[in-house]
Amino acid sequence: MDCKKVAADLYKAEKEAYQIETISTANPDMTIADAYAIQLENVAKRVAEGEKIIGVKVGLTSKAMQKLLGVDEPDYGHLTDKMLLLEGDKCPMKELIQPKVEGELAFCLKKTLKGPGVTIADVYNATGWVVPAIEIVDSRIKDWKIKLVDTIADNGSSAKLVLGSTMTPIGNVDMRLVGMNLEKNGEIVSTGTGAAVWGNPAAAVAWLANKLSQFDIELKEGDIILSGAVTAAEAAKAGDIFTVSFQGMGSVTVKFE
Repeated sequence: MDCKKVAADLYKAEKEAYQIETISTANPDMTIADAYAIQLENVAKRVAEGEKIIGVKVGLTSKAMQKLLGVDEPDYGHLTDKMLLLEGDKCPMKELIQPKVEGELAFCLKKTLKGPGVTIADVYNATGWVVPAIEIVDSRIKDWKIKLVDTIADNGSSAKLVLGSTMTPIGNVDMRLVGMNLEKNGEIVSTGTGAAVWGNPAAAVAWLANKLSQFDIELKEGDIILSGAVTAAEAAKAGDIFTVSFQGMGSVTVKFE
């Protein structure tokens, strides 16, 4: 398959906010390695155009989503400064196609993490603080009709992120038991606990560090890591307001316009 052409098609679709047909349908022999090559092609293009990589997002951390896509491990995508919304900023719908909102914990690293062999304990040791976060996912693939290779190629279906302002030392959080509420327009639409994220959100970060080591990539000091959605994603439209709250850790809100 022509990875550079697929990358160009995805990049244009994102820039101009339109949908394309499912990539894997036209390329049935597409591999996970192909998909990451496409992702990295577009990440390099972003950097060349002046964007700065600020971290990484982990996706498909829940067993339900893995089962839906027929996989047994998460995936990842890159985060850049252009994706970051400050709390209080409004999220412009004109830049998005079919956005959804996820609530998760963001880890900020105070030390470098590089696999193989990274453990949950290593993640705790390397994390400066954690905050409630909203990830706004979007798909350039028509009607979200995706397989694993499609979402990987599409940078993990990432679009925007919002970080809360309350920074909590990781040692003060019971990652497995901490509860989360996701509210849409003032009503709670889903609740969950950290254990929904691969048993422990820190386990998702450890997986990421070990996975990236296959490409000789490390997670750097200062990186923001989105560890994966605690509950199912909720569709968003103009005028919607979402709030994600974690027990004892504060909240984060975003409004779409």
